[in-house]
Amino acid sequence: MKEILLATSNPHKLEEVSAILATLGWRVQGLDSLEAVPDEPVEDADTFEGNARIKAIAYAQATGMRCLADDSGLVVDALEGAPGVHSARYAGLGNDRETRDAANNAKLLEAMKAIPDGDRQARFVCCMCLADPDGTVVLESRGTFEGTIGREPCGHNGFGYDPLLILPEGLTSAELSPVDKNCRSHRAEATRNLVAALNDQLIQSEP
Repeated sequence: MKEILLATSNPHKLEEVSAILATLGWRVQGLDSLEAVPDEPVEDADTFEGNARIKAIAYAQATGMRCLADDSGLVVDALEGAPGVHSARYAGLGNDRETRDAANNAKLLEAMKAIPDGDRQARFVCCMCLADPDGTVVLESRGTFEGTIGREPCGHNGFGYDPLLILPEGLTSAELSPVDKNCRSHRAEATRNLVAALNDQLIQSEP
């Protein structure tokens, strides 16, 4: 079975991506499976695509394994794309996830308070990059999860901005079950798009 390194220590992300890539015969390992985890690269690009590329190439070169990395965040149209690549540290506060998420959500609500309901479109974006140990970018993909920004948090599932992104059916991302969210999320879409591109490559390489 072919092996691929997923540049994450998040068990939920690892489970979600592994389930999809297993259909192609790939066994996915997370960073926690390595005997020695390489230093985390500085993700200083101004796009999700750029940061995913930095991470995938760095870990592939450091480990000698084909590596898949992603970068994701929230894009709000009325804020000219913010928080964007700065989503995780939008408020710049807190080292633990719960404190950081609360501060980020509070800052977003304050920035959006004067925006009318018809102009609150937003989406989660996930960009993925697959790189070989020689630094070659094999494939890149993108997925989105569309909605609008609510005026108060709703729901207790998920993390980050999930309680604020209202989906077309009226529920927030944090009100979906974990299984439902994983099937529909921006990361799931990006992974499926990557699988489709890998399938195309396999077909084209057949004699």
